[in-house]
Amino acid sequence: MINLPKVKESKLEGIFITDGKFATKNLILGEKVYGEQFVKEENIEYRVWDFYRSKPAAALKKGLKIFPLKLGMKILYLGIASGTTASHFSDIIGSGGIIYGVDVAERVLRDLVRVAEKRGNIVPILADARKPEEYASSVEKVDLVYEDVASDDQIPIMIRNCEKFLKEGGYAMIAIKSQSIDVTKPPKEVYKQALAELEKHFEILDKVELDPYEKHHLFVVMKFK
Repeated sequence: MINLPKVKESKLEGIFITDGKFATKNLILGEKVYGEQFVKEENIEYRVWDFYRSKPAAALKKGLKIFPLKLGMKILYLGIASGTTASHFSDIIGSGGIIYGVDVAERVLRDLVRVAEKRGNIVPILADARKPEEYASSVEKVDLVYEDVASDDQIPIMIRNCEKFLKEGGYAMIAIKSQSIDVTKPPKEVYKQALAELEKHFEILDKVELDPYEKHHLFVVMKFK
């Protein structure tokens, strides 16, 4: 256990700051997910949120002001992979919340299952995010949809899933990957086109580019119209 400088609350629920880094309260004491650093203060254990390995953490580092995760929230996570970011979401929403984690890759989902078994608030779902009807029986209406899918159709994937699962007035967050959508165009042009499509369905609340932590990515926070 490493004792770093004092842990302070940020202006965002469930997110703390220590030595210029972000952290979340560890839901499962003593359990690491991806080799992250622990910080302990006043008998509370925090997990440092690595902004080189997690796009939401990179967005916070780049100055994102609106981050709508709350205690007890229900989340649909598209492209959850092995659970690096999802584990911090899990810390923030607590044992009363739930994350439905969809990924098409069996290998990474096997890693996620081990994380989910310990945490108790993550439900791994092996499925293609392009086909929400295939997991409709496993997912209830949610408060927030987060998408991190490397695909040229990631905008339609987001819209389709929100129409099916997101509560009225619910929130959505997406890490737009310009190189996945169209490698031939400058990133800013891709972002502009993607935002124009998203604005037909969402109110854009906040957005930041993630360079240098994640190149050619735009992180967007939205509210469903």
